[in-house]
Amino acid sequence: MTPLPLRILALAIAAGFTATAAASTSLTLYRSDDNALFSAGENGSVNAGYAMAREPRELQLKAGVQDIRLGGLPPYLDTEALALSVEGDAAKVISQRLQLGQGQDAALGSLVGQPVEVLASTGQPLASGTLLRAGDGLLVQDASGRTSLIREFAAVRAQGSFQTGSSLELRVDAGRAGTARAMLSYPTSGLGWRAAYVATLQAGNSCRMQFESRASIANRSGRDWHDVQLTLVAGEPQFARASAPRPQPMAYAARAKTDNAALPEQSTLADYRTYALPGNVDLPEGSVSQMPLYATRALECERTALYENGAGWMPPQPMIGREYQQGGNTAIISTLQFRAFDSLPAGYLRVLAGDRRGTPQFIGEGRLNDTPKGGDAHIVLGTAFDLRGQRERTAFKVDKAGRTLDEAFRITLTNAGDAARTVTVREHPNRWRAWQLASSSRKPSQQGADTLEFEVTVPAGGAATLDYAVHYQWTADEQPQ
Repeated sequence: MTPLPLRILALAIAAGFTATAAASTSLTLYRSDDNALFSAGENGSVNAGYAMAREPRELQLKAGVQDIRLGGLPPYLDTEALALSVEGDAAKVISQRLQLGQGQDAALGSLVGQPVEVLASTGQPLASGTLLRAGDGLLVQDASGRTSLIREFAAVRAQGSFQTGSSLELRVDAGRAGTARAMLSYPTSGLGWRAAYVATLQAGNSCRMQFESRASIANRSGRDWHDVQLTLVAGEPQFARASAPRPQPMAYAARAKTDNAALPEQSTLADYRTYALPGNVDLPEGSVSQMPLYATRALECERTALYENGAGWMPPQPMIGREYQQGGNTAIISTLQFRAFDSLPAGYLRVLAGDRRGTPQFIGEGRLNDTPKGGDAHIVLGTAFDLRGQRERTAFKVDKAGRTLDEAFRITLTNAGDAARTVTVREHPNRWRAWQLASSSRKPSQQGADTLEFEVTVPAGGAATLDYAVHYQWTADEQPQ
């Protein structure tokens, strides 16, 4: 595109060839886990997250070729995907150029073409007139046509409002003068959402919880969004370019402008799930808003105290060294599992439980991945304080000629609490893929290709043990060197 002379652009704006925003802007937000979006830091707008904006605009045109400036755009745009379409044949876009604005220069740049007054530190005026340039000093033209370059100043006063975002400069050819409606669409970062879940465990021996589902919506885009139609997309579209905006304050609870408690309307978009909010919303800059995603409901759940050693990794050949996975950790992990009542978008689940006075207290947080309806959702809550485990090898024998290995372990579990606890012991016999349980002091509750599980009840203030032995075998072709 041929560069637009800044003076011509300023004069065009001053002459009234401007564009003003119309109502009913729509935003489509994609899920983001970037904590920069949701943090409470003071770093302003961030280049994280991904959203598609569609802004209706009204163009005040004169007949013929002219230059138009659309301001107030977010600072982090996908410059190659920005487009303006004018309704009907009112005007044709000849060329466009995006001016990326950041910081003080961006704020001053939003006043180019407007009457300004430049002030010294004493408050005395240095110059007044039309602002022609706002970078590397201020270029101001007064009513007589004289131009001043001002490099040191304290303040700039103007009738118009400062805008800190980018601006789009357009050269258009209009067939006639008048008002034309247009649609400006662009992807931008600084906006994103993720699910936020809260589960409050109910008192009693069975595991039941009250489950709240919200959409947590972050705006760090560098601008306010007022009265917008909002659609949230759950899923993970691929972004091929590293430079494209990516799907991540003061706390500010925005809400739908309607006072009803209507839930988002769900639909599908190709391979993804969408949630269209029922009313228009405001998203102030530097805010994290929360909207209902699903109705609050009671769910059955399962809590587990898990003592696990090893993992499901399988070696390329039998591991016959004596010191392989001899000991184990001591921590017993508290987990929570439940079945998804509907498709749950990825997000974070905070779990609360009542203390002795019935006050809900935080007991753990975990991330939920995208979970389809009917799927099992599982998170780790933390490390149990009163429970400990100890693992020791009690037997080990390798017969290289016979291509067998026998190994035995003892698991000792202790409980310092005032109530009996059931601990799930999960072991992974992974010296080799061909194995069998030779013996155990307790019957396994589950057994898979690389997993053994036992349910062990540990008395209050006491201990319990589990002994088991595994027999491995392999062929001559699989014999380790």
